[in-house]
Amino acid sequence: MQADFAVELSRDDETLDFPWESPEEGLRYYDLKHDPNLLDQIGEAAQNAALRDFLITVNAPASILESAKCDTWTSDELDPEEEIFGLPWKFGSYVDLLFTKSISRLSFEHHEGLLKKLTGLLQQVPDIPASTEFFLRRCRYHENESIRVGFYVTFYLFGYGEDEAKARRQWEIALNLVGNALTQLSSQHSAL
Repeated sequence: MQADFAVELSRDDETLDFPWESPEEGLRYYDLKHDPNLLDQIGEAAQNAALRDFLITVNAPASILESAKCDTWTSDELDPEEEIFGLPWKFGSYVDLLFTKSISRLSFEHHEGLLKKLTGLLQQVPDIPASTEFFLRRCRYHENESIRVGFYVTFYLFGYGEDEAKARRQWEIALNLVGNALTQLSSQHSAL
């Protein structure tokens, strides 16, 4: 599996306001870390068992992370760098991830350290037709009446296959590998 990370902190890069809400679309943040039953409110998780399992893992009490947003999709439109897999379909997802502890949310070093270790672990997994990229981005944490500027990670994952079903299966395998790597890092770095 290909794995890499990038830092996107320029003025034009994506940011996150947390907690978030999109009333016009009827979407909002659900605090799965403190109330796992809210998982039933997330449509993407209801339609996708692998994503549901990943969200359970990343929001588990022992995890140093929690999720903020997610989505999945299928496409036969590949970017030039994806053509190396030689497969016409991809199944993709993103999950926005946050540190649970406030001190870590505000630390660039904690985010960068996590991403270096995580991509290092993922670069050692078996070679499968999948790729992942993590983007370290700026987050505005709304706490009571104030806003604290910190960071978050957008985690993109793609599985590739000869058809939609095979692409999705590769994505499921890769998502499980990422979940296992995050569990391992959480057990090693619970102090973050």
